[in-house]
Amino acid sequence: MSKVSLEGQVAVVTGAARGVGELLARKLSERGAKVALVGLEPDELKAVAGRLPSDADWWYADVTDHEALAGVAREVKARFGKIDIVVANAGVAAGGPFEESDPVAWRRVIEVNLVGSAVTARAFLPVLRESRGYLLQIASLAAITPAPMMSAYCASKSGVEAYANCLRAEVAHHGVKVGVGYLSWTDTDMVRGADQDEVMRELRQRLPWPANKTYPLQPAVDRIVAGIERRSARVYAQPWLRGMQSVRGHLPGIIATVGKREIKRFAPRLNQVPTGLVGSGGAADEKHRAG
Repeated sequence: MSKVSLEGQVAVVTGAARGVGELLARKLSERGAKVALVGLEPDELKAVAGRLPSDADWWYADVTDHEALAGVAREVKARFGKIDIVVANAGVAAGGPFEESDPVAWRRVIEVNLVGSAVTARAFLPVLRESRGYLLQIASLAAITPAPMMSAYCASKSGVEAYANCLRAEVAHHGVKVGVGYLSWTDTDMVRGADQDEVMRELRQRLPWPANKTYPLQPAVDRIVAGIERRSARVYAQPWLRGMQSVRGHLPGIIATVGKREIKRFAPRLNQVPTGLVGSGGAADEKHRAG
């Protein structure tokens, strides 16, 4: 598929204060795109925008708030004149056994990752139709395979994959393309935050290769940028994820069998797993809701 030059394009990235969003904003800016950063950490967003080599600005907004996101869409268009690319990247995570999970944190993962992604699309689709632009929905390996102790995250990422695949057909006649981005465990604050818990870290290390590794951030983001340049329907931050698509139908049965053994092994320690949102992004979300 041919590439679209990013020079002069306007890209919106949610969850842009850190991790995938921050580096993606920088890579897009280095290729000449003007970048609008959206998130819940104003100091970090301002700092990221100030470091970008191209024209950039930032907006404080909760992606689950439709009125706020619709306002951001209007303001970004007024600021830059158009919007060509939207990356729905904002996300949070919580781990641990479902039965003992914090119902507020569990619900918030669904709200941010799934509902927030739909709110983002709803707010920006009118301007993407004008530019015949591209919406990239960030999903995860968690959309392809279930993972015990990650029920909210897997449910949310499976949901955004399904929703984006539905949306692709709905907006294609407007010239808008929709992609889904898949990442395995990548070196971000979210993954490092999850690894702070000993049980979750050991469980992850017992996953079969190559799912038991943490992958460097830069190559993953480089592949996402390449997918944006091609307006790809599917973008794989780690190449081996493409192969997972062909076997995904068998994975629930395999995970059920292997997971039963592993969860039994860790059962005496499962009540030690924290139940709140993980990482700095999770802390920012909790601070936003408390404030």
